[in-house]
Amino acid sequence: MVVDPVVGGTRLTKVLMDGGSGLNILYAETLRGMGIPMSKLSESNMRFHGVIPGKKADSLGQITLEMVFGDSTNYRKEKLTFEVVDFHSAYHAILGRAAYARFMARPCYVYLKLEMLGPRGMIIVTGNRQRAEECLRKGSKIADEQMAAVEMEEYKKNADPSDLLRAKKPASNSAFRLTGETKAVHIHLTDPNAAPTHISTTLDSK
Repeated sequence: MVVDPVVGGTRLTKVLMDGGSGLNILYAETLRGMGIPMSKLSESNMRFHGVIPGKKADSLGQITLEMVFGDSTNYRKEKLTFEVVDFHSAYHAILGRAAYARFMARPCYVYLKLEMLGPRGMIIVTGNRQRAEECLRKGSKIADEQMAAVEMEEYKKNADPSDLLRAKKPASNSAFRLTGETKAVHIHLTDPNAAPTHISTTLDSK
């Protein structure tokens, strides 16, 4: 489910609600776009697995930001702590179970609805299906590119440099030489003036 809450005073239009994630993740590119300097991050020892295929990724740090769901007539505002990571993503941020718990939000993935209590009754946030599909396609492309980069790194590690630098046999030595290896044979039965066909000297003319 992709939603568009206001985070740190900026509306983010590509925020993934991921109930399977134990963390709230904010991407460094998003943070820079929000005009928040990296100096605002506090230290974090968090390490991620499975985000970059076959690799581990370390958090750049943590940051606590105010997040708002709803509109001016009825809204819910809470502070959330994000792990900031520096790799490319189709999303601006990912909200995990900690966000669900803080907002006491209940999702309905069938209808792409997120429900939570506000000061003036129930707040219903509707996910953007088209944006979710766009992010899914872009995310798949990014994952393929990351996997290709990882595979290339592994290939470079395992490849023998001597195989890459070894000179190839000159083409002149292996090329088929016409003179001395072929003979002319007339194969046209009715036209003796027809151009001959060249065959190997090891073959029978018949």
